[in-house]
Amino acid sequence: MQKRASVSQGMWEDLLLFVAVGFAAQMVDGAIGMAYGVISSSVMLSLGVPPATTSACVHAAETFTTAVSGASHWKFGNVDRKLLLRLALPGAIGGAIGAYLLTNLDGDMIKPFISGYLLLIGLFIVWKALTKRVSEGAEPATVAPLGFIGGLLDSIGGGGWGPIVTSSLIGQGATPRYAIGSVSLAEFFVTLTISATFVATIGLELWPIITGLIIGGVIAAPFAAYATKVLPDKVLMILVGCVVAILSLRTIVQALT
Repeated sequence: MQKRASVSQGMWEDLLLFVAVGFAAQMVDGAIGMAYGVISSSVMLSLGVPPATTSACVHAAETFTTAVSGASHWKFGNVDRKLLLRLALPGAIGGAIGAYLLTNLDGDMIKPFISGYLLLIGLFIVWKALTKRVSEGAEPATVAPLGFIGGLLDSIGGGGWGPIVTSSLIGQGATPRYAIGSVSLAEFFVTLTISATFVATIGLELWPIITGLIIGGVIAAPFAAYATKVLPDKVLMILVGCVVAILSLRTIVQALT
């Protein structure tokens, strides 16, 4: 009886911990279009959860949080429909392939190379925001291949769709709020596909963690989408660039140590 109570208490502690993790991760992700997967995955991996299980749990939770986040961005007028359509299908295809490959591929091998690319993109965005007039909304030239690569690497690494796709679109001159909103809504279709692939291959477990991430993320999503609407483009660009650069440096340092 005492053992059962201890297990139950541990499950509730996990749930409450990941409600907080989900809320914090979604506030960052929903406002600047990235980092939910990176933050959530980092916590789970630090607790000893295997990479494939971590990615499966995070994407299962993101199926719900991205639905609410995407709907919130749509309501606040942050979504470019044309950009959304160009991202969603290639991203879903890349995500399905990446989820399938993760069972046979060590995602850590390619992370340093992707992080090097993202570090340069992040620094470029900050430089562009500080030294040039913010773009009036240039149409990105490379979208579908970017969506495919973003979906592929997101499923392999447990996070990466936002840092890769959002930062690259803003780097190409897309209006920050439309890039963030469109990427956030497209992410729903990507995570739904990735989650379905994981269910078909390795299944899902650790439901207290998944439930906590969902609850925290759903609560935060509308507030984060509103922040995207009201923050100036230059501020969003600086935030995106700094977060991308910091996360990329962290991954590179971890790979070298």
